[in-house]
Amino acid sequence: MSAAVWLKRAAILTACVAGLSGCVVGTVVGTAVDVGVEVVKIPFKVGKGVYDAVKDDDEPKKN
Repeated sequence: MSAAVWLKRAAILTACVAGLSGCVVGTVVGTAVDVGVEVVKIPFKVGKGVYDAVKDDDEPKKN
């Protein structure tokens, strides 16, 4: 393999890696944010469930 072919392949590989690294970082950050948001929601969901179980349901029914 000549030096010119090797240099072209190295340049193409470097360009591909540089181009895809932004996508990978964006995906990882997006996933981390989604997980963080879901973790924050859990106490509110549990609190609502406890409130619904404890609240008084003695409302008169309408006929």
